[in-house]
Amino acid sequence: MALVLTEEQSMLRDSARGLIGEKAPVAHMRKIRDTKDANGFSRDLWKTFAEMGFSGLLVPEDHGGSSLGFVEAGIVMEEIGRTLMPSPFFSTGVLGASALTRGGSDAQKKEYLPKIAAGALITAFALEEGAKHRPLKTKLKAERSGNGFRLNGAKALVVDGHVADMLIVVARTGGSPGEAKGLTLFLVDPKAKGVAIERTVMVDSHNAARIEFSNVDVTADSVLGEVDQGNALLDGLLNAGRGAIAAEMLGISDEAFGRTVTYLKERKQFGKLIGEFQALQHRAAHLYTDIEITRAAVLKALQALDTDLDKAGAAVAVAKARAGTTTTLAVQEGVQMHGGVGMTDEFDIGLFMKRARVCQELFGDSNFHADALARLKQY
Repeated sequence: MALVLTEEQSMLRDSARGLIGEKAPVAHMRKIRDTKDANGFSRDLWKTFAEMGFSGLLVPEDHGGSSLGFVEAGIVMEEIGRTLMPSPFFSTGVLGASALTRGGSDAQKKEYLPKIAAGALITAFALEEGAKHRPLKTKLKAERSGNGFRLNGAKALVVDGHVADMLIVVARTGGSPGEAKGLTLFLVDPKAKGVAIERTVMVDSHNAARIEFSNVDVTADSVLGEVDQGNALLDGLLNAGRGAIAAEMLGISDEAFGRTVTYLKERKQFGKLIGEFQALQHRAAHLYTDIEITRAAVLKALQALDTDLDKAGAAVAVAKARAGTTTTLAVQEGVQMHGGVGMTDEFDIGLFMKRARVCQELFGDSNFHADALARLKQY
């Protein structure tokens, strides 16, 4: 499959870039941060996203969506990365839609997918329990209770957790932490008795939450997929999420690079433009080639997700690992080439560095995915 966008995908990119660039430039993120907005994103803009069809890209047509794929979702994520736009698109349009489409019962799909497509439902994926990405280390217990289950435990770094209308919770119904067997995914009402949510804004000013579950009762109908067999569903969701984050990181890299090159063409030192210094030209050229290699890796991963979500692990690992190292280099070079002002809040480049740091950690950093790839290839 050619590593280029189709005409229709290019049109989607232009549409997303136009909307996000106009309605949600970096100044939009600054405003939400500085006003300490309770939601952490614009609900009006999310409604516009839905009207444009973005929130339902991964939702089947018979449930009100577009039945498009991860390449299209990645295109939107890349544009979100360019402006650091706070949005529940990742937690809802990617993870929520994918979880319900793949693991939901007919009743669950009928109830929730149309709401996601319409922008009327926000979901949050409650997976992590510590500072590092270790999905199989899940300890949160879901014990059988009557005709349902009772949840006890805590989740950390739940993206959009404090604004979610529904939580997708990874719990352990069997086995021990570290084992793939015994994981089950549940749909949980965040307003249910025993659920305590604490907002924890991340270093990049984007939404996250810590959620505690204390004797939270859920029905058997809230199970997503099969009891004790949730690891296969989880792996697919993680592939989807990692591919989407890699696409966002590509947008961050490309935008940081563009802003840095513009600065090199404007800033004078020692009587000449700093962009005329050969050492900086070499560093910029190196970064450009890294970004283009990453672009190919990310598109390959998104195409692999559309071909077979469950078999895309290797391609996704390459993309997430590569995007992590490239984005880290892009923002570091950006700050360094801006000089001292690059560390000030007045210049946007530092904001890109903060978001890059968060994206690097979400769903596994570069080292995690390099190790995952080695295991998949039996190195």
